[in-house]
Amino acid sequence: MKIRKAVEADVPNLLPLMRELAEFEKYTKDFLITEEILRQQGFRRSPPDFHCFVAEGNGELVGFLVYYFVPFTYRAKPNLIIKELYVAEPHRSKHVGELLMKAIAKEAARSGCGMIKWWVAKWNERGIKFYERLGAKIDADWLEFQISEPGFRQLATAPAQA
Repeated sequence: MKIRKAVEADVPNLLPLMRELAEFEKYTKDFLITEEILRQQGFRRSPPDFHCFVAEGNGELVGFLVYYFVPFTYRAKPNLIIKELYVAEPHRSKHVGELLMKAIAKEAARSGCGMIKWWVAKWNERGIKFYERLGAKIDADWLEFQISEPGFRQLATAPAQA
């Protein structure tokens, strides 16, 4: 199994894995990623909106890890944020996810990061156990908040509360 940084030529093989993740996490109706979006945002912008490692076995992409950096935190070091980690079903329990996590740990160290952060669906017990086995801890002190696009558009135009 080879772990490497994704290149633009990987896009046609990366997109189907991203669709599989959308199915796994039950958001296919909201999945809007296209090959062109991946090319533009990941490989043609400088700096790119995201970075990606891929797992390649026998010439086939079998997993990926998408990440980005938050450049400044209270630690005066960047945080590395894992946005997506996915391994195709036939390749799970074969250490592919662990190899991707080792690659991202090396990337965080190389980049002088103070922390790696990510989110896991509460129902993804297998994923939670995997991350805990690697030494990750659930941060019980913080809650994730979200405002959807309709919500933030409404907020942007609403008068200020007195």
